[in-house]
Amino acid sequence: MSTRDHSTTRRGFLQSAAAGVAVSAMTHPAMAQNQPLVALEEYSPTYFTAEEWTFILAATARLIPSEGDGPGATETRVPVFIDLQLAGDFGKAADWYMEGPHVPDAPAQFGYQSPLTPAEVYRAGIAEFDEWCRQNHNAPFAELDAATQDAALTALQKGDIKLASTQGASFFGLLLQNTKEGYFADPLYGGNHGMAAWVHIGFPGARASYLEWVGIDKPYPLGPVSISGERA
Repeated sequence: MSTRDHSTTRRGFLQSAAAGVAVSAMTHPAMAQNQPLVALEEYSPTYFTAEEWTFILAATARLIPSEGDGPGATETRVPVFIDLQLAGDFGKAADWYMEGPHVPDAPAQFGYQSPLTPAEVYRAGIAEFDEWCRQNHNAPFAELDAATQDAALTALQKGDIKLASTQGASFFGLLLQNTKEGYFADPLYGGNHGMAAWVHIGFPGARASYLEWVGIDKPYPLGPVSISGERA
């Protein structure tokens, strides 16, 4: 989770992550229509409490830091994307099969194995992880220095920190997946502000046709276009 690891290979890391996000079925996007564009510190979350929002700002900033040759999660407004997701159908697991029995150690092909919805996993996970940080570092996650935050997230990722409250769901896995999705999703859904992530990795976005570029052996020169028609 170190800043060094992210900054030296950011473009390659993000390009490979984008490929994974493209085929993800985790999110059911809640669109950011008519949302006023305010600073993240002034944004009024739809789902998160004030304390949870502070955590999300800090955690996503460490998962995709601002340091390096491309934008970070903060610049691309990833926290807004996650907030809107959890307030919508994805957060409620509206189209997931959620009946038991739930077997936490079942093979991955058996699907999601927690009785909690994604929104409930976040609420429980943030509270318990923050309490762990208080007990072990005398402060909630958002108040720790960057190095300590990275170490705490790494311990959570490796399973060295066990969160009983999430009832079999991987809080870190969900947080990381949604952070990547918010980074690469169309700006219509609240993240990837200004299509900055697409610009960074050279993704053309929602352009409808590339017929005139077939057989041309040179880099594609046009910037990305969003679903709404916005151009970067």
